[in-house]
Amino acid sequence: MKAPSSDGRASASVSVTQAEPEGVVDARVSPLGSLENLSQREVQQLLSSGQGGVYDLFRRCALAVLSSGLESDDVRAIFDRYKDFEIKLGRQAWGIKLEVKNAPASAFVDGSMIRGIKEHLFAVLRDIVYIHDAILGSQRFDLNDSASVTNAVYHILRNARILDYKGRPDLVVCWGGHSISSVEYDYTKRVGYELGLRALSVCTGCGPGAMKGPMKGATIGHSKQRIREGRYIGMTEPGIIAAEPPNPIVNQLVIMPDIEKRLEAFVRCAHAIIVFPGGAGTAEEILYLLGILLDPTNAEQPLPVIFTGPPSAAEYFGQIDHFIGATLGDAARRRYKIIIGDPPQAAREALKGIEAVREYRRAKSDAYNYNWLLKIPEEFQRPFEPTHEAMARLELRRDLPSHVMAANLRRAFSGIVAGNVKENGIHAIEARGPFELHGDKQVMTLLDELLSAFVRQRRMKLAGEYKPCYRLVA
Repeated sequence: MKAPSSDGRASASVSVTQAEPEGVVDARVSPLGSLENLSQREVQQLLSSGQGGVYDLFRRCALAVLSSGLESDDVRAIFDRYKDFEIKLGRQAWGIKLEVKNAPASAFVDGSMIRGIKEHLFAVLRDIVYIHDAILGSQRFDLNDSASVTNAVYHILRNARILDYKGRPDLVVCWGGHSISSVEYDYTKRVGYELGLRALSVCTGCGPGAMKGPMKGATIGHSKQRIREGRYIGMTEPGIIAAEPPNPIVNQLVIMPDIEKRLEAFVRCAHAIIVFPGGAGTAEEILYLLGILLDPTNAEQPLPVIFTGPPSAAEYFGQIDHFIGATLGDAARRRYKIIIGDPPQAAREALKGIEAVREYRRAKSDAYNYNWLLKIPEEFQRPFEPTHEAMARLELRRDLPSHVMAANLRRAFSGIVAGNVKENGIHAIEARGPFELHGDKQVMTLLDELLSAFVRQRRMKLAGEYKPCYRLVA
């Protein structure tokens, strides 16, 4: 069986008709390129799924991609607004055709589907088929085994052509919030511009805000340096894609199975990591990264980590720094640098760190495009389902080893993200009230201070009054 391995860039014929009500479109999309290599088994898997399973997952992710550009992170509002959206798969001699009905009109211009959105739609199809057939539907990967998980992440990225680049290390992963101020957004663009001038590529979570800004800035830097093959990689997963649909600059999109594999993909591909201001999701990413770097096996791993933002973000990073020092200790604080109000310096620090990464990989004979030597403990790979019971069981105590504390705090913030913007989490909060987090008084006080600052600074949601999805119990 040959699984699809397209980069999603093949052209496609699209016929479009305006449908009622206003604002939705019907279209027929005939993908060409390597999607014509879908096997009969893969086509049947999608066609026979009916209203559920793989087909339902594809439909929801496809709607999220077609909704790109809508100023909302309320997944239920998007799904309710387009509740009549359909995407039908039919056989053709070379594979399938796609028929969409009641799709967002914003995905089309003058009767044609926007090419970037079309590429993202095909990337969703490619990855969902591959993951369910070659990863989840195969005996090849034991996803309870740490090494096998890392191997599965590698194969998903390779199938998506993310690992095709064979040049010098140049990939800067940028993390930060989707709900940030215009001042912070402009700052992310300025940092991205400085990265682009230094011929560095950008990888983000693919959404708006701090995920879009660095890419937008990098396009200008690359243009000035006459770099025509700049990489703007977006990594997402089904649980978050509707709240953070791919921004239009992403030219390589990959859908990972869950948040843990998405995070592993980030850190194994990264040659440097820049963190902009954000909210609970950014805190989750920081804690994941620091928990891994605190493992003694990774003590010699050179991975530049830079926290940066405009002068107005100094308080934000001061709060993050204080929280990390009080919960994980000074060893964690030594793994990152804070640079305020200086985009060129942030880019220079990234470039200098990348040179150290290159020398280390050469000396250790490790791949430039995938960090095999980085050890990721099993507790950071195991999927965490943020139910009320699971959140209440998390141990948040000062006497825990730092890597265990980091893992549990990462899960706590993952649950808050789910309660804020993920459909399953929102439903759980409505049905049973806020998640409860239990811990000793000092940790709960630190958490309360940090989360209250996020709420006060409007970092939890794009719009509307925020109602906390959590309750802290000392």
